[in-house]
Amino acid sequence: MDETRQTVVKKTVRTGVTFGSALAMVISYTTWRSVGWAIFHGLLSWVYVIYFTLRY
Repeated sequence: MDETRQTVVKKTVRTGVTFGSALAMVISYTTWRSVGWAIFHGLLSWVYVIYFTLRY
């Protein structure tokens, strides 16, 4: 039972991280029109998404 729970948590975290990165890159590119900033903000992931939500 515990192994199944760990597997589900790992998959959920991985999905959340990739979704957060993709969301951050899309928000960044549409705002700044720069691939460099989009990559940088994609690395920051959810930190940039939360910052953008609070700021704008």
